[in-house]
Amino acid sequence: MSEYILGIETSCDETAAAIIKDGREIVSNVVASQIESHKRFGGVVPEIASRHHVEQITVVLEETFEKAGLTMKDIDAVTVTEGPGLVGALLVGVNAAKSLAYAHQKPLVGVHHIAGHIYANRLEKDFEFPLLALVVSGGHTELILMKKHGDFEIIGETRDDAAGEAYDKVARTLQLPYPGGPKMDQLAHQGESNIDFPRAWLEEDSFDFSFSGLKSSVINTLHNAKQKGETLKQEDVAASFQDSVVEVLTEKAYKAAKQYGVNQVIVAGGVAANKGLRTAMQSKFQQEESVELLFPSLPLCTDNAAMIAAAGSVAFQQGHRAQWDLNANPSLSLERYAKRSKLER
Repeated sequence: MSEYILGIETSCDETAAAIIKDGREIVSNVVASQIESHKRFGGVVPEIASRHHVEQITVVLEETFEKAGLTMKDIDAVTVTEGPGLVGALLVGVNAAKSLAYAHQKPLVGVHHIAGHIYANRLEKDFEFPLLALVVSGGHTELILMKKHGDFEIIGETRDDAAGEAYDKVARTLQLPYPGGPKMDQLAHQGESNIDFPRAWLEEDSFDFSFSGLKSSVINTLHNAKQKGETLKQEDVAASFQDSVVEVLTEKAYKAAKQYGVNQVIVAGGVAANKGLRTAMQSKFQQEESVELLFPSLPLCTDNAAMIAAAGSVAFQQGHRAQWDLNANPSLSLERYAKRSKLER
């Protein structure tokens, strides 16, 4: 008999719900974006995001069930992003999930947002452990070693700005419209990498990342050029910046994959949609035939609920259950989430 899992995601500025079948098949996946509402502010305004979630969550859930041709009677478990994210936004999803689960007496499973991004890949290709996940998004840049389902060991993380955050800040400096990351990627492919921006390699044996110095270097370069009355081509700035970010991400992921002897390298998160990163990673990992490189399809790179249901399905099968006091946890760490899940089984 098939298993149907409902997923709910409201960690930032997308109100999303999805139903997946048997852990890997998307039955329906609905996302209501708030980009137009936040565009005039140049970034996400938490209060506005929360208000939109309240307005959209019921509509999105109804559409999800309508597209799937299912009702709550068919659902085996309700999964929801509990963290990390914006606390007000998370609360909307958590309370909607708790209400549905309680009213219909269904198991409730809390899911870590980054675990969701990783498991987005499993909706298209099964995992072969051990594997390495490179998570690159607006708030996270991490290398995560997985030896089995639900086992997350962070072997590298950002010490300051995440890669996506650096993209957004540089994009604002270039006065590009929100969201800046995709615009930077587009510009980069139109320019030349002719500006020598720094690469932060850190210590020789470190898999950590640092993009704050790069961001500052770009801003200072633009400021100095303006003071001198010089004009730098936006396309060249974007290409030079992107080359710096992509080279560090690719080289560290490749080095970690070889050191830990993994079977797969999974790229996850919003920046996984970046064409420059995809091209560089594919070129680099062609040298390593024993390692399979996986990218999710573009709709599964950004926040969605199918990824939450996919991660939640595994947690559900492993016996993880949330209690009715489940709350939003805006600073929930992935390793703490994994350890807690083991205790709750």
